[in-house]
Formats: sequence, C-alpha cells, structure tokens
Amino acid sequence: MFSIGDFARHGRVSVRMLRHYDGIGLLRPDVVDPATGYRFYAAGQLARLNRIVALKELGFTLEQVRRILDEEVSGAELRGMLTLRHAELEQRIAADRERLVQVETRLRVIEKEGAMPVHDVVVKSVPAVRVAELTGEAADFEPGSIGPVVGPLFEELCVRLERAGLTPVGPAIAYYDERADGSVLVHAALPVAAEPDAGQDFSIVDLPAVEQAATVVHRGSMNEVLEPWQALGRWIDENGYRSQGLAREVTLEYTEDPAGWVTELQEPIASR
Repeated sequence: MFSIGDFARHGRVSVRMLRHYDGIGLLRPDVVDPATGYRFYAAGQLARLNRIVALKELGFTLEQVRRILDEEVSGAELRGMLTLRHAELEQRIAADRERLVQVETRLRVIEKEGAMPVHDVVVKSVPAVRVAELTGEAADFEPGSIGPVVGPLFEELCVRLERAGLTPVGPAIAYYDERADGSVLVHAALPVAAEPDAGQDFSIVDLPAVEQAATVVHRGSMNEVLEPWQALGRWIDENGYRSQGLAREVTLEYTEDPAGWVTELQEPIASR
C-alpha cells in the first residue's frame, strides 16, 4: 500500500493530479483512512494510472479516457488504439513541421522584399521531349501540397518503367495544371524513347518545344523554391514579357540530401 505521495512518485505524476483524478472518479484511492482522510493506493493501480496518462498524452479527453477504461478494453485492444493514435499524432507533427518550413520560407521572402537577391535568368528555347508520366492531384500550389504528391509519383513511375524495360533518357520533369476548382493536376515525367502502347500503365506524352523560356537554376530543396519562382516572375514582368504555357521544373541533379538538389525552373514567355 502506498501513501498518495509515494504513489505519485512511483507513477511519475503529481499529487495534485491524483487528487483531481480522485475527485472526478477516474482513479479512486484503494483505501481512505476515515479518521485522517489520508489516501492510500495499491501497487496494482499503477496499471490504470499508466493507461490514464498514456491516453491523456495522446490527446484523449479525461471523459474519453474514463469511457475507454470503464469499458474494460483489453491490453491488446488498448495497444491498437494507442498505436493508431500515435500514428495520427506523428502525421499531425509532420504536417505542422512542413507548415513551419513554409511559414519560414514565406517570412524570408517578405524580409527580402525590395532587396531580393539577383538571380541569373537565362532566356532560351526548350526542345520538344517525349516523356512517360503519371499524374496525381494536389490541393494547391503550396510546396507542402505538391511535395507529398510528386515524390511518390516519380517513385512509382520509375518502378513501372523498369517493369516495362524502359530506361529514362533525360532528367525528370515536373509540371502542373491548375483546375477550375483550384486544385492542381501534378505531372511527374521522365523522358523516354518509346512509342505509346495500350498495355502501358503510364502515359506517353510529347511535351511541345518552347520557343522562349525564362529559366533560372535553383539549388536546394523544393520546399525553398518560392523565392526563385517569385524572382523569376518579377523578372518576366519587369522585362516586358508575359507568361505563356505551363512552367516546368527540370531536375538537373538529384541527391539523397535535398540540399544538393539542382533544379532548372522554366517559364514559357512571350513579349507583351
């Protein structure tokens, strides 16, 4: 039998918390001395305390915790619930981390307004290219929306090309179509020397030549592509051009570390 202080120490919780759990009927003491009112707990109650704390830390309300425990969920069932909740929290943390990256990127762009770094913009023609591609849908143009779509598309495209006995003959190309509802059709493409075949589980598409494209090279993660794309857009406007056609992102160098990526941004243009 433990005093409330000793039970709190063994359970790694506060005495105040144990009193609160007692007050709401979530974890009653095993014995209460009628003369002194002192609370005493049994060692076996640590199991219930562990469940309470674990469920609470995973975001369940105390009322939800009460329902789960009072229904006498088995250890295996509880483990499954905790595993599922853990995965949900991991996804939320990853999403929050991605949003933080995008906020920081946007803040850096704002801080540099009026003093944006000079990007080496090159105007050039882009030849037509035949590509194998897969498409997917993203909610919008935010890198945090595009990245989780385009990455798996390229991975799957490589698998399907290998299965078809095809080897890419040029760098990866990503391009995007905005739909009427604001969502984005994401194209993941790899140049190939192949004819369209009805039995292929990917599309063969001929991307047209571009007579004039304003281009700039971006070095680093595509999560940081906002600044060079905006700089390119300003250059186009300030130099008497207008955008024309679908922009492309061409991977010149790919490494395991995104910091080593080299990507050419290509924006088709025409004189105003």
